[in-house]
Amino acid sequence: MTLITGAAGHVGANLIRVLLKRGRRVRAAVHEDFRAFAGLDIEKTACDITDRTSVERALEGVDVVYHCAARIAISKRDERGMAETNVEGTRNLADAALLRGVRRFVHFSSIHAISSGSPDETVDETRPPVDRASGMLYDATKAEGERIVLDAVQRGLDAVIVNPTAVIGPYDFKPSLMGDFFLMLLRGRLPGLVRGGFNWVDARDVAAGAVLAEEKGRRGERYILGGTWESVQGLSRLIEAVAGVKTTKYTIPLLFAYIGLPVLALGSAITGSRRLYTRDSLKTLAEYRSVSSRKAETELGYRHRSLEETIKDTVAWFEASGSVGAAGKA
Repeated sequence: MTLITGAAGHVGANLIRVLLKRGRRVRAAVHEDFRAFAGLDIEKTACDITDRTSVERALEGVDVVYHCAARIAISKRDERGMAETNVEGTRNLADAALLRGVRRFVHFSSIHAISSGSPDETVDETRPPVDRASGMLYDATKAEGERIVLDAVQRGLDAVIVNPTAVIGPYDFKPSLMGDFFLMLLRGRLPGLVRGGFNWVDARDVAAGAVLAEEKGRRGERYILGGTWESVQGLSRLIEAVAGVKTTKYTIPLLFAYIGLPVLALGSAITGSRRLYTRDSLKTLAEYRSVSSRKAETELGYRHRSLEETIKDTVAWFEASGSVGAAGKA
């Protein structure tokens, strides 16, 4: 039996489908959102990874664990509970997996757990984890989660770590932060773009890469699962070309975006909407321009599809799911 924590999330939804195609028996650990695997032949179990008893119950009869569950925040308002989930939840799961003799443990970390260095440096697995004093709590909690897993490895857990870059793609039910970005563009509701970009990777490729890590990855090693760097403006143009919509023609420099953050924060507080641009997210768009997945490619056989294919399939999935509506059409 294979357990997936965070099964209702974007990566979890894709991972379930990859494992089912391989004939695996899957147990999805969730709270109450079942949309990501409605109609699929899997076992479901309620699990709160911050509760040790709940974790031990979910692990009964399990020989492989994929730990996808995490809390992501790019603003101070959303940071509540992030350390409990990303750090203490990981500790509960790793300790319980070690106690129950789990055969293989695949931990989903993030590229953000790895220090980026200077803008012209290539980020690979040889770079150190971010410092605990990092200004971005998410980065620090993901790095601490890696340390916890590696400590469990020293105590006998057969674990491997994967570090995806920015995940986009289909089966984004909740949706994710990047899913929100897609939908706002498709609906014509994003007033402007900011300069900068990131390395974008398809959720299906991340899921396939994680399975390769389970099968071939070396114990205690981390593997970056990346894709293609593209600017935010370039991403918007690709979405326009695929969907036939008018997104936005306004792009502002990062400096001006920083200046406008208080206005965005006020608007978010009034409407209750999730903010896409925060100090943390703007900082991220200026980093990780050069990311290498060579280790995963060489040791695991990891490959990623083209960004154009990912955009096409993501737009098609959102349209088929009814998430876009007529508002996004030109």
